[in-house]
Amino acid sequence: MIERRSLAALFLALPVAAQAQGADPLPSWREGPRKRALLDFVAAVTREGSGFVPPAERIAVFDNDGTLWVEQPAYPQLVFILDRIRTLAPQNPAWQQDAVFRAAMAGDLRGAMAGGHEGLMRLAGAAMAGNTPEAFQQIAADWLRMARHPKWNRTYPALVYQPMLEVLRFLRASGFTNFIVSGGGVEFVRAFAEETYGIPPQHVVGSSFALKVTEDAGRLTLLREPRVDFIDDGPGKPIGIARHIGRRPIAAFGNSDSDFEMLRYTMEGSGQRFGMIIRHDDAEREFAYDRESHVGRLARALDAAPALGWQVVSMREDWARVFV
Repeated sequence: MIERRSLAALFLALPVAAQAQGADPLPSWREGPRKRALLDFVAAVTREGSGFVPPAERIAVFDNDGTLWVEQPAYPQLVFILDRIRTLAPQNPAWQQDAVFRAAMAGDLRGAMAGGHEGLMRLAGAAMAGNTPEAFQQIAADWLRMARHPKWNRTYPALVYQPMLEVLRFLRASGFTNFIVSGGGVEFVRAFAEETYGIPPQHVVGSSFALKVTEDAGRLTLLREPRVDFIDDGPGKPIGIARHIGRRPIAAFGNSDSDFEMLRYTMEGSGQRFGMIIRHDDAEREFAYDRESHVGRLARALDAAPALGWQVVSMREDWARVFV
């Protein structure tokens, strides 16, 4: 573990040295208007002049699913929930009487989703509540080390986008503070964000279960209840940013209509601003989907992007490489 973390620290530091030597900070991006727009924005806010932004105000926010790692054919956290339900099923025989739970136990994604939002919330509560935040993060971390994506047979943290890792490092080296603002569960994302993205737990904003204070063996502890406390998705994202970050970002990166409000909130501030949408249009190297997709639907944000000044990245055209 020490060796792996040391290597990760070295890997994350490489872009700083590369920039000092004048190397391209975004080598996995093809030359073109999207790459140039990002480089020009960072140059404008980091050099002295009318566009300069102090480091404390250089806040960048990133959606996670579909922006930093793969989200098709199903959100990784949903796959985790189904696996967790199957693991817990022997201890909960009453679940056999519920159609949604029966589908989850059978690994039937479509059947599990047939219960709609209410059904998914019941599955999520059963799979992920009743433990401390720390215990849940360990459960999630153990699963992430073992679970494999059905298409590539690789772990989900191995299916992060190399071009976006370069953006994270480039911004960090340029005095930005990066935050993840995800519709996924906050503790689920915290289980891998620091090792995978270099983003510490306190810089992850996400959906959350209610917590209650209890005592265990004379020690105060927090217990996750099977009740959703906050949904950090769609219009919830600006609320999560205001509550947890306390500054309006100057750069935002997303990939779906769920990021629409986050991008608007970022771009409608004063001064230099940057918004970027990752469009999945590469069926050969990843997936091709947008308007009709049941996961990561992109329609409203795609239509609005040109008028609102958001950069739309073509994964097929703008990325020379997809995965790490």
